[in-house]
Amino acid sequence: MPKKLIRRYLPTPKDLRAYSSLRYALGGRLHDPDVWHLNRRSASGAIAIGLFVAWIPLPIQMVLAALLALLVRVNLPLSVVAVWVSNPLTMGPMYWSAWRLGRWLLDEPYVPVQFEPTFAWLTAEIGMIWQPLGLGCVLLGIVSAGLGYVISRLFWRYHVIRTLLLRRRSRAASRNG
Repeated sequence: MPKKLIRRYLPTPKDLRAYSSLRYALGGRLHDPDVWHLNRRSASGAIAIGLFVAWIPLPIQMVLAALLALLVRVNLPLSVVAVWVSNPLTMGPMYWSAWRLGRWLLDEPYVPVQFEPTFAWLTAEIGMIWQPLGLGCVLLGIVSAGLGYVISRLFWRYHVIRTLLLRRRSRAASRNG
């Protein structure tokens, strides 16, 4: 698997232990080697957690992904990185599609909503949009997490098989040549 590529961009456990606030808040769980180990199970679980949390419309997505990764004991940095699927460029289309899906599943009539990026608009309209938005976000989060889990497992397996085949070819060529 592209461990070297992933590890190049992720912080080390030693780097994170340097932050006293993390040490105080998370205690010994931060020192658990399972949350830093990068293998097929850990990576695919972390991607699934990150993709699910990315669909939760809260400003604490990275914290939530980190806590879930510690709870489930999957790769902590990768789960936090996977949350960034929802970023300022993708949030609008993601949550709009979740709202539309939820509205369709709840069989709610279409009511045009004029979006304004203000807190006053949010407090006024939240009563009308929270149920379809919540349902759509949960369903799309489950689907995204499942697909991310399966695709990452398949990609990891493909990479391992490809590496083994290349190694065998290299050995055969060195014996014959």
